Amino acid sequence: MRQHKNYQQIIEHICKEIQPYAKEGKQADYIPALANVDPDQFGIYLSLLDGEDSMYGDYDTKFSIQSISKVFSLAIALSIKGKDLWERIGKEPSGSAFNSLVQLEYEHGKPRNPFINAGAIVLADVLLSNLDNPREFFINFVRKLCGNDAVSYSLDVAESEFGCAYLNASIAYLLKHHGNLENDVDDVLRFYCMMCSVEMSCKDLSKAFIAFAKSDEPFSHAGVNLSVSRVKRINAIMQTCGFYDEAGEFSFLVGLPGKSGVGGGIVAIYPSRYSIAVWCPKLNDKGNSIMGFKALELFTTETSESIF
Repeated sequence: MRQHKNYQQIIEHICKEIQPYAKEGKQADYIPALANVDPDQFGIYLSLLDGEDSMYGDYDTKFSIQSISKVFSLAIALSIKGKDLWERIGKEPSGSAFNSLVQLEYEHGKPRNPFINAGAIVLADVLLSNLDNPREFFINFVRKLCGNDAVSYSLDVAESEFGCAYLNASIAYLLKHHGNLENDVDDVLRFYCMMCSVEMSCKDLSKAFIAFAKSDEPFSHAGVNLSVSRVKRINAIMQTCGFYDEAGEFSFLVGLPGKSGVGGGIVAIYPSRYSIAVWCPKLNDKGNSIMGFKALELFTTETSESIF
């Protein structure tokens, strides 16, 4: 029988412990709209599958989820295409920067995994090709997962990101060159930027990822249906590929499947136990939240709860 833990007390203790890291890093300034975010914010929210929640700080403040959106687009694409999806996208860690062109060219236009930019651009293409109204379908899916109908896109962030998407455009044209993009490049990039612009709070993200933490139950939400096996596959890719080229470090220090975004958010799950989301806009040079990373490392250490 699992010993009862006072998670609220543990979280409050951790938040004091990580204060020395508060001055480290900086927010993502290569996307103009993100450069204006107050960097001195921090929030954390834990959702246990038995319904008990613990939280601290700016857990209800909305922020740009950025690459965390790739988990949602992967779930939708996998529900549409099934195993055929893996003919267009790989399942291996990249070991390269999330926006690398070199690896994509070397591997003839097949992205290494769904969570690097090239892979997520292919996911956007799949959704555009197979959904009547992909923007509406995507946001409705996210709203249903987190139980908050107020969750929405940020047009300012989407336009800001699209306006400086030169490297992503290069990736998209390379995908097109290799026959791995069906739709118009501009249409795919606009939809990709729109998905990245979704704004959620730590509470929203934690609630949304409960569906992935329930890994022993079939996944059926807002028209997205996945078998237990396919949810397990998504979680496995989060474990190996969820943190850009720092996935190994996160697995080593934290030991949970998860996904980060350059908006400063990180969400992680302990299958059949909990979902947890943290946010602080200050990033390390790999694009991951420094305070968020450290908070999760201390959380799994102090609770002795990781998948290892």
